[in-house]
Amino acid sequence: MKNNFALALRNAANTIENSKDGFLLMFFRRIVYKKGRAAAITATARKLAVIIWNMIMKKQKYTPINSEEYKEKMKQIKTKQIQKMIRNYNIDLKSLSVC
Repeated sequence: MKNNFALALRNAANTIENSKDGFLLMFFRRIVYKKGRAAAITATARKLAVIIWNMIMKKQKYTPINSEEYKEKMKQIKTKQIQKMIRNYNIDLKSLSVC
């Protein structure tokens, strides 16, 4: 790899899977499910780079998102996606019955 810092970020992202909880772990698992482990490592490394960049350049204190807040945020996003799909396909809620 050309950049040692990029390699360090990828290694850090790879070890996030061993952590017990946290929004980075949930983010990592979500990407693994969608796109695979390699993409999850890259995406998590990028997220770590953004966090570090904000701490250094913008002098922002790092405050991780609570796991419950992250779950709620993901739930809201998924709800909006489902509502948009219902509108796009002109689905009548009465026609949706559980068999």
